[in-house]
Amino acid sequence: MSTSQVRATCPHDCPDTCALLVTVEDGVATEVKGDPDHPTTAGVLCTKVSRYTERTYSPDRLLYPMRRVGKKGEGKFERISWDEALDEIAARLQPLAATEPESILPYSYAGTMGLVQGDSMSSRFFHKIGASLLDRTICATAGATGYKYTIGASIGTDLEQFQNAKLIIIWGGNPIASNLHFWTRAQEAKRNGAKLIAIDPYRSLTADKCHQHIAVLPGTDSALALGMMHILIRDDLLDHDYIAQYTLGFDQLRERAAEWTPERTAATCGISVEEVEGLAREYGETAKRGEPVAIRMNYGVQRVHGGGMSVRNIACLPALVGAWRHAAGGVQLSSSGTFKKNLAALQRPDLLAKQPRTINMTTIGDDLLRPASPEFGPQLKAVIVYNSNPLAIAPDSAKVAAGFAREDLFTVVLEHFQTDTADYADIVLPATTQLEHTDAHSAYGHLYMMANNPAIAPMGEAKSNTEFFRLLAARMGLGDPCFKDSDDQLASVAFVQFDWESLKRKGWQKLEVPDAPFACGKFPTPSGKCEFYSESMKQDGLDPLPTYIANYESAASAPELAAKYPLAMISPPARNFLNSTFVNVQSLRATEGEPHLDISPDDAATRGINHGDMVRIFNDRGSFVCKARVTPKARKGLVVGLSIWWKKLAGDGKNANEVTSQRLTDMGRAPTFYDTLVQVEKAA
Repeated sequence: MSTSQVRATCPHDCPDTCALLVTVEDGVATEVKGDPDHPTTAGVLCTKVSRYTERTYSPDRLLYPMRRVGKKGEGKFERISWDEALDEIAARLQPLAATEPESILPYSYAGTMGLVQGDSMSSRFFHKIGASLLDRTICATAGATGYKYTIGASIGTDLEQFQNAKLIIIWGGNPIASNLHFWTRAQEAKRNGAKLIAIDPYRSLTADKCHQHIAVLPGTDSALALGMMHILIRDDLLDHDYIAQYTLGFDQLRERAAEWTPERTAATCGISVEEVEGLAREYGETAKRGEPVAIRMNYGVQRVHGGGMSVRNIACLPALVGAWRHAAGGVQLSSSGTFKKNLAALQRPDLLAKQPRTINMTTIGDDLLRPASPEFGPQLKAVIVYNSNPLAIAPDSAKVAAGFAREDLFTVVLEHFQTDTADYADIVLPATTQLEHTDAHSAYGHLYMMANNPAIAPMGEAKSNTEFFRLLAARMGLGDPCFKDSDDQLASVAFVQFDWESLKRKGWQKLEVPDAPFACGKFPTPSGKCEFYSESMKQDGLDPLPTYIANYESAASAPELAAKYPLAMISPPARNFLNSTFVNVQSLRATEGEPHLDISPDDAATRGINHGDMVRIFNDRGSFVCKARVTPKARKGLVVGLSIWWKKLAGDGKNANEVTSQRLTDMGRAPTFYDTLVQVEKAA
C-alpha cells in the first residue's frame, strides 16, 4: 500500500483558512485533518471540514457534463461528453460575444476563496470577450468600505494576539460557528482573566458562553458605538496623546457624540441605559489601566441599510482609548488588506477592449428580469455560474428564480452537486473539489499565505474552473498566450514577492508585518491617521462623521410597514452549514435537523404559537414555512432563521431569502439581509 500526506488549505468562506493535511492511500483520500504545526489551525478543524472526504466521495457528486432535458427548475438532465458541452457553450456564446458581449454575465463568489480557482483564468476569459463585470458585493463590501474610510485598509489585530487581551468585545459574530480558531484564543484570554462581551441581537452559541450578552436591535450597532463615544468623552476615558498624534477630526467627533446620550442610545438600540454605560466604562477603564482591549467585529453588523457606517463607527473606538498601542488591542474585521495580492497579473484587466457595465450580484433577481434599455444596456442572455448558488443565497428569491427560469436565458453551472441553481441550468459541468486541484490562498482572519496541493486525481470527468475556462477560450478561438498558463504559473504570480515552490512545500508562510500595526499611527488613510472625520466620505456624498442610519425596514423609517410586519428577521449561518455549502452532506444536515425559526416566548404567545408548531414567515416579497422554536435566545421583536438551506431540501421548497430584500447598503453596494421585517403566523 502506498501512503502519503499532502499539504492543503481549506477553501471555504471562513476567516480561519485552515492548513490541512490530507492522508492518501493508493490514490484515495482517507483523512483530512488540521496541520498541528500551523499556528492558527493548531491541528483543529471544524465539524464541517473534518468530514471533507464524505463530501468529496459523496454518491451525489456530479461526475459528468449534463444537458437539460426538462423544464428549467425541474433538474432533469442527460449525460453528454465534454466535447459536446464545450461545442454547445461556444456556439451559444460566440454570437453574443461578437454582437453584444455585455449580454453575457459571470456569476461567482466564494465557493472557493482560492486566488487561482476563484477568479484568475475565468476573469481573463470574461475580460477578453467583453462580458459584463460582476460587482461581488454579497458578503463584505459595506463593512470593508466603512473600515477603509476610517482605518485605510482591511488591516487589524493579529489573530495570534487576542489571547493576551483583557477585554474582548465580540460584535456581530458567532465565532463558535464561523471563526473557531479565534474562539480558541478568546477562551484562552478568558482563562487568563479577560472579560468577554457579545453584542448580537440573538443569543447565539457564542453569546451564551460570554460573560455578558447585549442584545441590540438589528441595525442599531452604529448608535451603540456613538453612545460609547459619548461616555468615553464625557468621563475622560481617552488616550489624549494618541488622539492628538494619530487621529483626525476629534473636535468634530466630540460634537457629534454629544448628541448620543446614554438614554437616546438605549432607546434606539432597545437595551437599558445601564448596559450602555457599563459597556463604555468597561471598555474605557480597562484601556485606561494600560491593559489591551480588543474588538472582534464580524459581518453581521453590516447587512443593514447603515451597515458601512456601523463598521466605521465601531472602528473609531480603539483610537479613542489608545487600544492600538498594544499588539492585543485594536479591532479586527478582516486581515485581507495585509496581503499584497497581484490581482492584475491573475485577472488581466488589460485584456478589456473597453470598460463594460457592472451588474451587482445582490440585485441579480431584478437584473435578470430587466429588458434591454439605453440605461441598462442589453438584456442578459447568458450566465456562467461558478463558485456560487444564487438560487439559494441571493435575496428576494422569487425574483431570482423567475429570472433563471427564462427559457431564453442560456445558463451554464459548474458545480460539485446538483444545487438549486444547477436545476435551472442548460448545461451542468462537474467541478473539482479542493482535494483535486492546485490553488493559492490569502486569508481574512490571519496573516499566512497558504498553498493547496492536489491530493487525488479528479473524480469522474470533473475539471477545475481554470481548466474549463482554458478549454472554452480555445473553443472560441481566443489565442492570447495567457490562456495557456498552467495552475502553477497562475499561483506563482498570486502574491507580490514570494516563492510559490517554497510555499507549496511548506504549505503556509506568515507575512512579515508589525505585531501592533498602528501603535505609532501610520494608518493607510489619505492623512496617515485614523480618520474620525473623512474628507473622502464627504467627496463621495456621505456624512464625513460617524452617524446613525436607521434600517430601511424599521419603525423609524417605515412606520406603516412596521405596523404590518412588526418582527425583525435575521438569518445568520447555521453551525453545520457554511452559506449554502455542506447543506447536502447527510451527516451535517442530520445534525442540523430541519429548517426552524427561533421566536421569543412573548412574540410566540401573542400569536398562539407553541414550540414545535409549523409557522409561516411572510412579507410583501414572499413567504416560507418552517418549525418554530420558542426560545428566549431571540429577543422580543426579533425572529431568527438559521440559514442557508438549499430550497429543495426544505419542506416547502423555500428558504429565508424568500423574504429578504434587494436594497443596498449605505456604502459598498452590499445586501441588506438583516434589514427585513416580517410577520409570523401558524401555518395552515
